[in-house]
Amino acid sequence: MAYVAVTGGREAIEQSLKLLEIFRDSKTDISVSCIKDNMGLLIDKIMSEAGFYSREYAALALKQCEGSVEEAVFLLRAYRSTLPRNYYSLPVDTSKMRLIRRISAAFKDIPGGQILGPTYDYSHRLLDFSLMDGEENNRQQKKKEKVSEDTGRSVAKEGYDIRCGRVTDILKKEKVLAETEEDNTPPFDVTSDVLTFPAPRSARLQTFARSDAGFLGGVAYSSMRGYGAVHPTVSELRCGYVEVCIPYVLDESEEICIGDILVTEVEALVPSHTETEEEFDKMTLSGGYGLIFGRNENKAIAMSIADASLETEGNTPSQDEEFVLTHGDCLEMSGFISHLKLPHYVTFQSKLDRVRIQEDEQEEKND
Repeated sequence: MAYVAVTGGREAIEQSLKLLEIFRDSKTDISVSCIKDNMGLLIDKIMSEAGFYSREYAALALKQCEGSVEEAVFLLRAYRSTLPRNYYSLPVDTSKMRLIRRISAAFKDIPGGQILGPTYDYSHRLLDFSLMDGEENNRQQKKKEKVSEDTGRSVAKEGYDIRCGRVTDILKKEKVLAETEEDNTPPFDVTSDVLTFPAPRSARLQTFARSDAGFLGGVAYSSMRGYGAVHPTVSELRCGYVEVCIPYVLDESEEICIGDILVTEVEALVPSHTETEEEFDKMTLSGGYGLIFGRNENKAIAMSIADASLETEGNTPSQDEEFVLTHGDCLEMSGFISHLKLPHYVTFQSKLDRVRIQEDEQEEKND
């Protein structure tokens, strides 16, 4: 659809852009590094939905668009599209993750222990007025204090890396976890290939990872409330750093680590489908999977639920693959809604004309 420019539109747009600068201007400027260091969870959310891992550029995008998540995601995706793709990384082994947080809702005692890590889950939801201006010294003093977890470890100890095996390994030993076939097919690339249905699982997971957190949470919530068939148990939630490696150019049997990224991983378990008591006796566990950039636990859990829900059959929205995968992209969602602000004069006038004609015809009938 093409839009005809309105007379004087260019001048109005230029003035609008100038107003943006005026509204963003303040006596106290906030630096990109300040946003990056103090808005970590927001940065992680934007990187996840943009599918672009760069804390600095995410902070820059936030500053540029006055904190609008949708605009920041738009800016990052647009910038990412201009970058060359020089390498394809090797599969990341998350079992070797350097953990900062790791919990299980399935077992109280797990090998390596529950590692609470940095989280608001156990905090009081009360405003902390010590964070106001002038209380910076108190904040710095708190940061210097060492924090010990329930396991007795000092996670703030410099140079101490925590690595633990998976909780699902326990279930595999007991043979209560459903066996899954290894899939060696190349992963689908949703950034360069058109998504078709039924979609391969790799396309599902990529789409979920970039989906809007609110939409994905709504899908997961609907499934747990009965509009689906999934109410899982979190086998393991882990957050930490994983190494990203690429094949060595001169010898592809060798690999080079090019850096590490912070991710949140969730494995959620649900009972396999059962109909009769005989099948119940043979019941095993299956589940969904979620992996998200940064510290983004609720979205990772929601992703695992949505993944598991699409493995079930039913007529609910959370079990409709096309519905879930095509409506969760935050960029397409916000863009399509935002386009309603563009001129629709011609189409609206045609609707008015039809209404007027019908009104005239109705009046003639009444006469």
